[in-house]
Amino acid sequence: MVDLELGGETPAAETDGVWLACVACSETVAPYDDVVYRCPDCGGLLEVRYAEYPTFDDFEGTGVWRYADALPLPTGVSIQEGNTPLYTVPEIEAGVDVADVRVKHEGMNPTGAFKDRGMTVGVKVAERLGVDRLACASTGNTSAALACYGARADTEVLVLLPAGKVAAGKIAQAALHGARILEVDGNFDACLDVVAELADRGEVYLLNSINPFRLEGQKTIGLEILEQSREATGEWPDRIVLPVGNAGNTAALYKCFRELVAAGAMDEAEMPALTGVQAEGAAPMVEAVREGNDEVRRWDDVETRATAIRIGNPVNAPKALPGIRATGGTAVAVSDDEITDAQRSLARDGVGVEPASAASVAGLRKLSERGEIGADEQVVCLTTGHLLKDPDAAAAAGGDTTPVPADADGVLDAL
Repeated sequence: MVDLELGGETPAAETDGVWLACVACSETVAPYDDVVYRCPDCGGLLEVRYAEYPTFDDFEGTGVWRYADALPLPTGVSIQEGNTPLYTVPEIEAGVDVADVRVKHEGMNPTGAFKDRGMTVGVKVAERLGVDRLACASTGNTSAALACYGARADTEVLVLLPAGKVAAGKIAQAALHGARILEVDGNFDACLDVVAELADRGEVYLLNSINPFRLEGQKTIGLEILEQSREATGEWPDRIVLPVGNAGNTAALYKCFRELVAAGAMDEAEMPALTGVQAEGAAPMVEAVREGNDEVRRWDDVETRATAIRIGNPVNAPKALPGIRATGGTAVAVSDDEITDAQRSLARDGVGVEPASAASVAGLRKLSERGEIGADEQVVCLTTGHLLKDPDAAAAAGGDTTPVPADADGVLDAL
C-alpha cells in the first residue's frame, strides 16, 4: 500500500515546517539531522512533506525560486533555472485530433535539461547537511546538471556513467564543469546500484531522483505549466504527456497537484491526466500500467536510441504509478523510428530536442490514433532535453550536406 496522503498533524520530526515521510509505512524522519534516502524502518521511498501548502497567490518572482514557499528551503544554489517556454507547435497540432497542443521545453534550462530544477534544491540541501562529495549515476543529463551545480557550490562531484551509452554532449558538459567521471561496465541501473552502495557507506551524497529533495525542484515544472497554460488559453491542461525514464517527473508532477489540492487551489477532478511515454526497448512502466500491476518488473536488458530514458528499473515507480492512475492517465510505448519522426516534426515547428524528449510527442500521436485521447482535450507535451544534448542523433535525424564548388553558379546548380 502506498501512502501519498497529505495533511494531518505535524510530527515531532519536523524542522521549520518540513519533514520526510515514508510512502510505504508512513514513518516520519527529520529532514536535516542525518543523510537519509530511504525509510530507516522499511526501506520505502521518502517524500518531503510540509506543515502548510501555498496557493498561487503566495508565489512571486520568476524561475524555480518563484515557488520558494512550496520548497524545503527559501533559496538554492541557483543559476536562474526554470521559467522555460511553453511553445505552440502548429504542425504537430494539425496532425493530432485534440483541441490544443503546447510543448513545455525544459531543454531551455541552464544546462539544457530539466535536471537543473532538482539540483538547485538538492545541492543546497547538501550544503545544509555539510556533505563534501556529491554523486550520481546518469544517462547524461543528471551528470551535466550535478557537475554544473556542484561547481557553483564548490563541491566535489563524482559521476558514474554506463560505458559507451551516453551522448558525447552530456559527457563533455560534466567533464568541463570538473566532475570526476567513471565509466561503468554495465547499464544505468547497474551504475545506480553501485552509487547507491557508495551512498550507504557514507562516501557520497546521492543526488539521483531517489533523493526526495531533488523531486521538490522538479515539481515546479507542474506549477509553471499550470500558470503558463492558464495565461495562454484561460485553462489548465487536461493532460500532460511526458517521457519516462526513472519516473521522477511523473512522481514530482503528481506531488505538485496533490499539494495544490491540499492548499485548496485545485480540485482533484482538475488534476491533468499524467500520461507516460517510454521507448519500446525500455518500457517497464508501460508494462505495469497496461497490465494493471502494482509494481514494476525490472528489465535487465534495455535498448533505445533515446539514451536519456534507457532505464529498466524506474526507481520512482511507487510514487509515479499511483499518479498516473489517480489522474486518469495512461502509458504508451513508442518505437525509435516514431521518436525520430517526432523529433523531426518538433524541429519543423522550431523546437529542437534530444530523442528522449520527442517521445512525448510520439506518444501523443499514438494515443490520438488509438482514440485514447479526447478531441476536446488541451494537451501539454513535456520535452526534457535540448537538441544539442545529443548532436549525433540530431545529425542522423536531419538531412545530408551537399558539397558544392566555391562559386555562386555552383550553389545555384545544387539548389
